Amino acid sequence: MRVLMFGWEFPPHISGGLGTACFGLTRGLSYIPDLQVLFVVPKAFGDEEVKGMSLIGANHVPVKHRKLFMNHFNQTLDYIEVGAKLTPYTQPDEYFQLKKSETKEKRTNHYIQTDEMGLLPFSGTYDGDLLQEINNYALVANIIAQDYSFDIIHAHDWLTYPAGIAAKEATGKPLVVHVHATDFDRSGGSANPAVFNIEKRGMDAADKVIVVSNLTRRTVIEKYGIPEEKITTVYNAVEPYEHKDKPLFKKGINEKLVTFLGRITMQKGPEYFVEAAHRVLQRIDNVRFVMAGSGDMMHRMIRRAAQLKIMDRFHFTGFLRGEEVFSMLAMSDLYVMPSVSEPFGISPLEAMQSNVPVLISHQSGVAEILTYAIKTNFWDVDAMADAIYGVLKYPALSRMFVKHGKQEVDSLKWEKSALKVKEVYDSLLPNKNQKSG
Repeated sequence: MRVLMFGWEFPPHISGGLGTACFGLTRGLSYIPDLQVLFVVPKAFGDEEVKGMSLIGANHVPVKHRKLFMNHFNQTLDYIEVGAKLTPYTQPDEYFQLKKSETKEKRTNHYIQTDEMGLLPFSGTYDGDLLQEINNYALVANIIAQDYSFDIIHAHDWLTYPAGIAAKEATGKPLVVHVHATDFDRSGGSANPAVFNIEKRGMDAADKVIVVSNLTRRTVIEKYGIPEEKITTVYNAVEPYEHKDKPLFKKGINEKLVTFLGRITMQKGPEYFVEAAHRVLQRIDNVRFVMAGSGDMMHRMIRRAAQLKIMDRFHFTGFLRGEEVFSMLAMSDLYVMPSVSEPFGISPLEAMQSNVPVLISHQSGVAEILTYAIKTNFWDVDAMADAIYGVLKYPALSRMFVKHGKQEVDSLKWEKSALKVKEVYDSLLPNKNQKSG
């Protein structure tokens, strides 16, 4: 079985959990006999951590004069490569619908800007002209689908759904979309209509929808109207982390350390962490709080910590990646994830791997599978502060969560998640002897 998989980021070039999850799942799938993954990203840098799969960057695929079969444009489009000094990018009406310009020959030509090699530029980020990049990615996906042999299409998160749809329309192969989050999670409940439209179209076009938790499953059913029988829950896992042969980080201070590690955005509930820290510091003073990450609420959190007069005990590190994350966890006595709406949440698993007790919100998907984690509602700052105080004050409580939490997280393997994803693939290919075409 060959899988054509579309993602937006891949380690080491990641800005959140999506790239981490894609890496873990593809690694898990690589252990399944006779299953091959061709993973596509908008921009390949050449230093990706490729293990057991092939990786293609859309930025390396030439766009030549050829037919693109995209039924949602209501016709077969003829894309023509043009030079970089000519007509600029066509502008989309919405994220994955191009403007149409009729010709006298009753044929639609869409002129796109390429370089002298016939390549489209991709930033591989979430900045700049994102909607044009999504659009171009779908265009190249259509080309890749025609040029490669595969059985299943798998698209991760809303940015790649148009690419998955384009590949399906080029080949008729089954499409699986993987919902790692919805815009209801990212926006705090008020979804962007354009993003919602992409998400809805992707789920409608898919033959199967994979969600990362039952929390997300309910959202997909209630907000997007997707039939229950079309949806399968496959929980995320965590990559094994080897601590041996790595230097043990020392804090350098004889104080407890409580860490928030993630995007500093509304979805992650950073303001509740700051308020809880203030309450804890009114009861004990041998503790410091760290907010590791970046995001649009960072400056607001700095101002709030200053207003509460706790800046001497509250630290902001900025965005951490790779070994920096585990170095931070190695110094921590408690990890806190007070997310307002978290489809899953891999970072608590990384903390448990590092022998750190975790406090998570009931409003996180990972809470569905963890027994040895402290859980509070994100909005209950007093309960959160009491939990933090208890872990710091009573070492036996901390040791219990560390011991059993480590055993629990070690059983959460990507290989198990991959086997469940394989079951979804198999359900779409009833003829196991079917040859890819």
